[in-house]
Amino acid sequence: MTEEIANSPTVKPLGWWRFLLQAVTVFLVFILASVIPILDYGNLPEIRQTSTTLALSAAFSMGGGLLVAWFWLRRDGAVSEAFNFARPESWQRTIAWGAAGTGIIVLIFWVGARVVDGMGIATPEVEGVIGYATESPAAFALWILLVAWGSAAFGEEMLWRGFLMDRLSRLAGLRGQVLLVLLIQAFLFGLPHAYQGWGGVLITGSVGLFLGWLRLHMKGSLWACVIAHGLVDTVMLSLGYAEALGWYSG
Repeated sequence: MTEEIANSPTVKPLGWWRFLLQAVTVFLVFILASVIPILDYGNLPEIRQTSTTLALSAAFSMGGGLLVAWFWLRRDGAVSEAFNFARPESWQRTIAWGAAGTGIIVLIFWVGARVVDGMGIATPEVEGVIGYATESPAAFALWILLVAWGSAAFGEEMLWRGFLMDRLSRLAGLRGQVLLVLLIQAFLFGLPHAYQGWGGVLITGSVGLFLGWLRLHMKGSLWACVIAHGLVDTVMLSLGYAEALGWYSG
């Protein structure tokens, strides 16, 4: 996908100021939309941090950000290239890479946790999120559907591997610089996890680097990335739920 954009004379390049305008508007709507479900409208500015409101917050923020991203891509005639969900040449190969990607991402988390711990950096804490997702069977189902698959698998892959990689690939100075595009999108993917400390940024950024490579390997298709991302989050939430029920001890 990146190489095709770099070498195609028919694809419109993207100016840096237009890119910044697009990125900032997507980010602002992403943040503002996340507030809608958690505000306590009868007691402003208090917020309601429950399992349901937080799951809805993730869905609202991603939906808002993707809507703005779609608007910009449509203006530039790049929706199908950025949000590439065309039927793959081989579903068998796509699913196989999605499954393999799941294992690779789990390995990245496992190795990454030990590397950052060895560097004296705190490893990411996810118990709080797991706690909200495992409050009840209904909460678990809601988080699997809305967060693991909706916001994370489809949403994050469309936003970072889709919109962001497409935009970066068109910028002057970055066109044809595949490795640089991969590194920048990976860093920007990891940065929002700064609330988990630098360990969260480094490990999540490493996952983003792999997922960016996977999209290029699949010739721009997002399907394998979505499958791998969704399965990883489903496995992690399921293990947390099993541990909460006493079926599993992590």
